[in-house]
Amino acid sequence: MDYELLANGNVKIGQMAPDFEAETTMGNINLSDYKGKWVILFSHPGDFTPVCTTEIIAFSKANTYFENLNTCLLGLSVDSNSSHLAWVYDIFCKTGVRVPFPIIADRNGTIARKYGMIVNDISNTETVRNVFVIDDKGIVRVILVYPMNIGRCIPEILRIVEALQTADKNKASIPVNWVPCEPIIVPPPKTFLELEDRVNQMREDGNGVSWYLNFMNPKNCIEPDENKQLFEA
Repeated sequence: MDYELLANGNVKIGQMAPDFEAETTMGNINLSDYKGKWVILFSHPGDFTPVCTTEIIAFSKANTYFENLNTCLLGLSVDSNSSHLAWVYDIFCKTGVRVPFPIIADRNGTIARKYGMIVNDISNTETVRNVFVIDDKGIVRVILVYPMNIGRCIPEILRIVEALQTADKNKASIPVNWVPCEPIIVPPPKTFLELEDRVNQMREDGNGVSWYLNFMNPKNCIEPDENKQLFEA
């Protein structure tokens, strides 16, 4: 029996995100309070640490872009709320950046273990860098896991959210290296008649590689802003 799995949870893509109540830098919250919005739940190993500080600053600078995608950020570590408050205040004093999203104080690690954020082979107390993308219906759509010494790529997390939302709206798939408003993949035909229609359409518009790989322009896409400074720490 895998006791670590029992202790640390087993959240999977496609399941409902486990609800929780938590103390945060912005007061008490429940995950269920965010129903109707997308959520980025991310963990960091500890306050007042170098990599985590660069991430919190970068997430803070990108917050408006997440909000434009109906997406809320939620940070988490096993540090106390007092420690979180001191840390975000220090960040503000040193950089002028205000952290505009809650950071969860998960002192006993209940939420971290429920979501599998603690890997006993690495640490019994600190969380690794998890990212859970939760949609507006409360479903876990993406899980990312980074090691403690590698910072996350915030523009990629933004791209993932917009890719998921674009795929949902258009009932389509997203090709490799996609960026917002580039063509997306039309679902392949399910019958031979549909296949023939697809081939004829492809001959007319030249918008495909084969009957099973055709493209379309996404509807209601948000044009990328070339002036985003999301890579700045």
